[in-house]
Amino acid sequence: MDRRTLIRLAGAAPLAASLPLATAQGTYPVRPVRMVVPFSPGGTTDVLARLVGQKLQDSLGQPFPVENRPGANGNIGTDLVAKATPDGYTIAMGFDGTMAINPHMYAKLPYHPQRDLQAVVSVAQVPLIFVVQSSLPVKTMGDFIAWARAQGDKVHWSSAGHGSTGHLTGELFKSRTGLKMTHIPYKGGGQALQDLLGGQLHLLVTAPPTVDGHLKSGALRALALSAPARLPGLPDVPVMAEAGVSDLVVASWYGVFVPSGVPAEIVRTLNRAINEVLAQPEIRTRFQAMGTEPTGGTPEQFAETLRRDDARWGAVVKENGLRTE
Repeated sequence: MDRRTLIRLAGAAPLAASLPLATAQGTYPVRPVRMVVPFSPGGTTDVLARLVGQKLQDSLGQPFPVENRPGANGNIGTDLVAKATPDGYTIAMGFDGTMAINPHMYAKLPYHPQRDLQAVVSVAQVPLIFVVQSSLPVKTMGDFIAWARAQGDKVHWSSAGHGSTGHLTGELFKSRTGLKMTHIPYKGGGQALQDLLGGQLHLLVTAPPTVDGHLKSGALRALALSAPARLPGLPDVPVMAEAGVSDLVVASWYGVFVPSGVPAEIVRTLNRAINEVLAQPEIRTRFQAMGTEPTGGTPEQFAETLRRDDARWGAVVKENGLRTE
């Protein structure tokens, strides 16, 4: 073998060594991608993850199975993703509760969203809906406020969990109305929903997809939304201002995150594919019918949303003394 041949082979070696990684990134995904939901089945995070995951399988050619990992108000499942191998095969459907509120709620959070996770894309923006069991003797939010005031401190209400957006929105509602309600925390909106249906709770503050089917069946009654205007998918549900509760406009967001260190090409692939899913007329119609607005956008835009709401909710937690040591 002559000197020129040796030089050519030596120069080709680094390129050959780089091919498996480049090919793996370029053809991502080559195997199933697990989408971790840090709550029990049936809640809004779970519903959105399953809708998006099915469409991602159709477009990217690999399954996106949902894996529910509830516990510690979403911290267990979120931490699992934060500590996963940064190869793009473990992703999270997160929301502002786990990403922007929990860092202020818990003194010893096992992960830091802005350090250990990377924002991929915003999936949906969702106002909170206040619902009661249909058998409760109230028809409007005004009726409920009058009824709850007469019950004193015997009214039990819930949300997706301690420190969730629904929890903080409910606390704001209490401060606006002067009601003395007791918050009962659960490991997700799905579990709270079952106890509302069973009569153990009087009020649930959650995102509309959690209760969509039960509103349509008549098992639950919607009293008001924390939105600035009525939603096309829920035209008969008034907003808080119409119900006589001023200055209570809150929307929660949901989106996809990956562990920090995932290659930029994989982040771009996921971002592009999810944006395409959210642009599909079928998905937009299904989201809006549940009172949810599909969003999308760039990773940079989503990261900025996280930074903004981290500051916003941090102030609310501090002002209301909700931090858990």
